[in-house]
Amino acid sequence: MMDSLRTAANSLVLKIIFGIIIVSFILTGVSSYLIGAGANYAAKVNGQEISRGQFENAFAGERNRMQQQLGDQFSELAANEGYMKTLRQQTLNRLIDEALLDQYARNLGLGISDEQVKKAILSTQAFQSNGKFDNARYNSIVNQMGMTADQYAQALRNQLTTQQLINAVVGTDFMLKGETDELAALVSQQRVVREATIDVAALAAKQQVSDDEVNAYYEQNKNAFVAPEQFRVSYIKLDAAALQETASDADIQSYYDQHQDQFTQPQRNRYSVIQTKTEADAKAVLDELNKGADFATVAKAKSTDIISAKNGGDMGWLEDATTPDELKNAGLKEKGQLSGVIKSSVGFLVARLDDIEAAKTKPLADVRDDIASKVKQEKALDAFYALQQKVSDAASNDNESLAGAEQAAGAKAVETGWFGHDNLPEELNFKPVSDAIFNGGLVGENGTPGSNSDIITVDGDRAFVLRVTEHKAEAVKPLAEVKDQVVAQVKHNKAEQQAKLDAEKILADLKAGKDDALKAAGLSFGEAKTLSRTGQDPVSQAAFGLSLPAKDKPSFGTTSDMQGNIVLLALDEVKAGTMPEAQKKAMVQGITQNNAQIAFEAMMSNLRKEAKIKLGDIITQQQ
Repeated sequence: MMDSLRTAANSLVLKIIFGIIIVSFILTGVSSYLIGAGANYAAKVNGQEISRGQFENAFAGERNRMQQQLGDQFSELAANEGYMKTLRQQTLNRLIDEALLDQYARNLGLGISDEQVKKAILSTQAFQSNGKFDNARYNSIVNQMGMTADQYAQALRNQLTTQQLINAVVGTDFMLKGETDELAALVSQQRVVREATIDVAALAAKQQVSDDEVNAYYEQNKNAFVAPEQFRVSYIKLDAAALQETASDADIQSYYDQHQDQFTQPQRNRYSVIQTKTEADAKAVLDELNKGADFATVAKAKSTDIISAKNGGDMGWLEDATTPDELKNAGLKEKGQLSGVIKSSVGFLVARLDDIEAAKTKPLADVRDDIASKVKQEKALDAFYALQQKVSDAASNDNESLAGAEQAAGAKAVETGWFGHDNLPEELNFKPVSDAIFNGGLVGENGTPGSNSDIITVDGDRAFVLRVTEHKAEAVKPLAEVKDQVVAQVKHNKAEQQAKLDAEKILADLKAGKDDALKAAGLSFGEAKTLSRTGQDPVSQAAFGLSLPAKDKPSFGTTSDMQGNIVLLALDEVKAGTMPEAQKKAMVQGITQNNAQIAFEAMMSNLRKEAKIKLGDIITQQQ
């Protein structure tokens, strides 16, 4: 078998790697291995340096991920200096944890074989077409990257090794069968209860409320009666998509002539290579080929590049920008031409130019429809920008209304109804628009109309001009407006308090053996119900909090139901439940995963505690 991982690493294919390497690698820490040490490190972990370059690269990746996830909201967060400092610190902590994991895995002797590295390369989706490994695609991607073969192989090895450590930790927790059965019986237990309900709403209807009680409640709870800030807005919307433009034959021909590069595929060459460790081996291969040996057969038998060898040395189609310098400088001009021995950073090569595909330009007829669409779009955008300026000037010159802007836009302004911060009309639901409305700059004094807004552009192809026509500031509603609501709440509070006192008295009597206590209160227990522990309602939760009943004697308790009524409970019986095996297995899996997570966090905490971690100047200066 080939020399472990170095056989895979010393590959012309892997030599070209960097840049498009799978996003998941970048986000899970492989990027931290791709940049060498800088003059100013970010941190040292037990002597292992995390360079400033590694840190900045990881931070940029985290920013990009957050930008994709949060969109416009991230721009607002990024303007917050405190938030960005926290994000930088979290990124550094992640890199430190990765270094600790890597070191710990090496101390335990965990490792990944060369066969596992090869399998990971061949199964990577980024290198596949139609579900199969595509050598040409692999070479194209790899060549856009800039990383050496050793760096890529080591990054991949480190990632797989760390994952091996994590899997080892999370797979150690388990439960004994006796523990599982006992827990399953407890979880599936059922309780038979009877309920007697004190209707709080019925009690509330009988309550009397004084003006003093109403005034006191209102004064103490004014924040519950606040009318939110309200707006009414008039606006004009401009939309580039609504502007219909045409594309003449001359327009189309002009665009085609000026953008030939968009319709031209550059020359492509197809190469095959055989890679060897020594110059002597390469000379022997070249001699064998010159004597008529089949290139693909020799490549499969003797090439040390395990990727291209699998395909008989074929490197696939390469454009000039993706062709390695070793092949560019090999002097290969004609199909079938063999190179001499080529010295490279991965060993020695013998190459053959298999085919040449000349540069070709698509005829105008083939791309006419696409060009027409682009010309129309560009014309529409030009007209849109011109209209924006025209409407903006009109809105500025006549700042007392939108009449001038309406005339310039050739459209009437739309008027909204009243709305607040939490129910902005859908048509205006864009962050730049909402910011303009809610930041106060367009509001006049005492609720009067203010100024027209500037042009507000949204997504590049829509724009708004608006003015706040009416405004109501946030204010506490007067008592007269909310008196009915206050009276109802005071009555409810008094009824609830009475119900709780009544329930406590009845409960005490029941526990003392006075079985007629319910009847004296005009109540009675209903039919028995069987409740399960999985019930999320208050009655089920309370039932499983009651003490176990004695023989032929229930236990009692009180709770509230979903409607806010007070409920007296009588627990008559506790039944042992059963749990299907599939459900039992899922329960155990959830518990063990949770325990494994706790164990992993404990391991990381211990590694951090014992580690010697030193932050670099670039980090401490930013804190």
